[in-house]
Amino acid sequence: MKINEFYRGNANITLNGSIASLVPAIFIGVGNLYYFRDEQLMLFTIPFVVYSLISFQIYLFRLKQSISIERNMPLSPSNYRDIFEARNLVVVFMNHQQPCVNLFFPDGHQAGMIKKYRQKGLILFRKHRIYALYNNQDKMIGFFNIKQKKSLIIEVYDQNKNYIGCYEKEKITLFKKKKELMDEKGRFIGSVEGSAYFMDERVYNQSKQLVGQLRRGWMPVEWSGRFPESNTPVLSLSETLSEKDKLLRMSFLINEYFIER
Repeated sequence: MKINEFYRGNANITLNGSIASLVPAIFIGVGNLYYFRDEQLMLFTIPFVVYSLISFQIYLFRLKQSISIERNMPLSPSNYRDIFEARNLVVVFMNHQQPCVNLFFPDGHQAGMIKKYRQKGLILFRKHRIYALYNNQDKMIGFFNIKQKKSLIIEVYDQNKNYIGCYEKEKITLFKKKKELMDEKGRFIGSVEGSAYFMDERVYNQSKQLVGQLRRGWMPVEWSGRFPESNTPVLSLSETLSEKDKLLRMSFLINEYFIER
């Protein structure tokens, strides 16, 4: 999937909502015409009609964005082969019935997605919420198992279900929280620090060096033809990190998008 296809799909969802909102308005109008004949009863159709018109305008806007993006998208395949290969990933959150985080390469091709894992069979995860990271071939390449008691723990497993570490968030005071990353042996390997007023989550290693960041409003100008919304967040991970290390550090996205939101 490309980013223009994502916008077109989003547009279609909005169009479906626009059409669906007309159904009760039609029922009210037809019922009133044949049975009640009360002019005031027609006022109940106004909210549905207004919502339908607004949704239709959003549909047209999203469709226009999709067409514009498609014109700026290269016809050749993506320059990236693997989600862990890219230095930067564009993060697009879809908050519908089944929320998911869509990850795109800078060239507009889909890198993968994170969504809730519902498949049965893993006894280890049966009592907990679990999210899975999929690559652009829809293959699961990582699992995030959420445990929430006094503190939040997000256990991270690779595609072979091997435990590789965890993300821990502990409430220190009313306004202060400690967010740490541990390896599979429970050793401290880094922390996550962010702003309370805008999205700027920073991932540090044990030496306090910046190895990852999620920022909103810092998209390079040259990407704007493919990503028209300049406030779309960008995830950056250091090239020095291994695939396992990147997967472990991506666990803070689960807290950012599926828990805190």
